[in-house]
Amino acid sequence: MINCNHFVNESVMAGDERTNFIGGQWRGDAQGEVRAQLSPIDGSEIGPLTWSTRATARDAIEAARTAQKGWRKVSTWDRARAMRRIGDVIGSRREELARLLTLEQGKPYAEAYFEVGKSIDGFNLAADLVKYLEGTTIPTEDPTKRVMTFYQPRGVYAVVTPWNFPVNIPVEYIAPGLAAGNAIVWTPAPTTSLIAVALTRAIEEADLPPGIFNLVTGAGKEVGDEIVSNPGTDAVGFTGSALTGKIISQRAAGKPQLMELGGNGPVIILDDADLDRAAAATASGSFVNAGQVCSSSERILVHRRIYDAFAERMAEEARKVVLGDPRKPETTMGPLNNPAVAQKVSDHVADALDRGAQAMTGARRPEGALSPLYYEPTILTGVSRDAVINSEETFGPVAPLIAFDTDEEALEMAHDSRYGLVSSVFTQDINRAFHFVEEMPTGIVNINDTSNYWELHIPFGGVSGKDSGIGRVGGRYALAAMCDLKTATFTVR
Repeated sequence: MINCNHFVNESVMAGDERTNFIGGQWRGDAQGEVRAQLSPIDGSEIGPLTWSTRATARDAIEAARTAQKGWRKVSTWDRARAMRRIGDVIGSRREELARLLTLEQGKPYAEAYFEVGKSIDGFNLAADLVKYLEGTTIPTEDPTKRVMTFYQPRGVYAVVTPWNFPVNIPVEYIAPGLAAGNAIVWTPAPTTSLIAVALTRAIEEADLPPGIFNLVTGAGKEVGDEIVSNPGTDAVGFTGSALTGKIISQRAAGKPQLMELGGNGPVIILDDADLDRAAAATASGSFVNAGQVCSSSERILVHRRIYDAFAERMAEEARKVVLGDPRKPETTMGPLNNPAVAQKVSDHVADALDRGAQAMTGARRPEGALSPLYYEPTILTGVSRDAVINSEETFGPVAPLIAFDTDEEALEMAHDSRYGLVSSVFTQDINRAFHFVEEMPTGIVNINDTSNYWELHIPFGGVSGKDSGIGRVGGRYALAAMCDLKTATFTVR
């Protein structure tokens, strides 16, 4: 076993309780509590974390408001260069950040290294795209008028982010937000806040004006609520659960909101699918990051004609997963991040089994694991439509298989969930594929690929009438969403 200390960021382990970055300075919170941050791998302590108060969050908002007045006037090209500097610093610290990410979040080192790499790409992408955030000229009925549109930053953005991808998801807001001329006040999930501190140190090294980027650590009900509801913030970016998203929407009423919330598929395997390809892609979608992905393949609808054959292939894929210490190179799946999600996974599986499902693999926590947060890769067959796992987001390494008989029935079942984020359909008939694309109640439909397929420049978000969010993150779509579109009219003499 690799020594835990080799995976720890020394600046974090130094015992520095100042985990807030406000106005270009690191600080603690005299009224806040300091807690030991524990690793989900084995429960070991990895560093102190300040649980800040609302007063500290208000200080961060004030710093951001002051700084943004100058930042919005910085040229687009200079802001783009600043984003590239951040990307370069993260690149120089990639291994260090990946080690800490593994230790605090629990994902295998290879996945952590990949995620940090995507965050570098995110800053570079924002640097490229902001230079081409172009407005328009609009023809008018009045021949003496000319009309033009252009983008301006919204002001101070409150950003609240989750623990499943605690480096890359924040960058989906931070990079376009800063590039567009906004100031940022960021509150990360408490269980992955030390990696947020490390990422902030990288941003600090890129030498942005003080106050443009601020970090406040602590409970979402305190500092998160303060930054989204405070009149000093002008807009909100949030990724997380649908329930929390609804609370934030109410608390931030009247502000522009960019939200990416939960998902629950489905993945649909039609009777003409390439089963080997479908099983490999679907299993990847079920087990990457221990299934803790909003686009995870966690509701799988399979045509009855090929149901048994597909189930066997999925079981084979599950048996290939190496569950264990994510610091070891042979491990392909680590623990779940926190007790709440581990309990939800257990509850959802138990409910499915109570309703008649059978477990081909897993459905239990392994004996002798380093912590109670490990859960075996699970294939469930005979899952009923009334099972909770068919309608709610499980967020764990569970692949429930539900049978259907016709394309129409599959589409009807697709509507069983209140979510509408990402789905996949596997078929060799292009006409059937695009019929599902047109009819699926999700923002993205991937054809013959994992539900987790996405690239940083592609729009990502849910559909209307579902609980999967508002707007689109990704590339120029996030940039435009984080700006006001201003219109200017003038008379030609």
